[in-house]
Amino acid sequence: MSIDSELKIFYSKHGFGEDFGFRPKTISVYTGCMLVPLPNIETRRTYLKYHDIHHLVTGYTVGRIGEGKISAWELGTGSAFINPMLGVMNLIALSTGLFLEPKDMWNAFKRGCISTNLYSKKMRNSVDNQKWSNIKQLQESVLEFKQDSVSIFRAIEFALYSLFAVLIHAILVVPAIILRFVTDTIFNGGIFEAVKPKKRDDLF
Repeated sequence: MSIDSELKIFYSKHGFGEDFGFRPKTISVYTGCMLVPLPNIETRRTYLKYHDIHHLVTGYTVGRIGEGKISAWELGTGSAFINPMLGVMNLIALSTGLFLEPKDMWNAFKRGCISTNLYSKKMRNSVDNQKWSNIKQLQESVLEFKQDSVSIFRAIEFALYSLFAVLIHAILVVPAIILRFVTDTIFNGGIFEAVKPKKRDDLF
């Protein structure tokens, strides 16, 4: 099965639609247990297809923990050095993952250190020109093919990413929590409803 065919199945399975280029003007992004609406910027639209292929390559899911792991993996592959906004988007998802499963985030980052991503222009062109017939062939070329070692400098890099992720998390979450608290209190009629955690089925 071709990569595009697997991608269409992936989109259909998760309710994303079948068109690669179609996305709304705003997106809801997990920050902790909350979904915060953010602009669907051009950088995201440019790289989204390849981010989704990363999910297929790594096997990471699209839940909160899965998105955290794919972001940690992408940071490990050097996504932030290809485009700083890619790094920022990765840090937003990483922040949620760090609070839920920090060890998984570290393991995903280490896995990324010995892999490569599809974000460079050369790699994107290769995908679009069907250099690889299927996901398995692509995995052999990009996933865990480097020497299996993570230096102390990469560990420090992950620590810095984690620090910035937590700062971004605070910047996004605190105003969102205040707004949620106010609107729930006004429209739901009580503080209890405003602070009561809501059960979600998309953790992983």
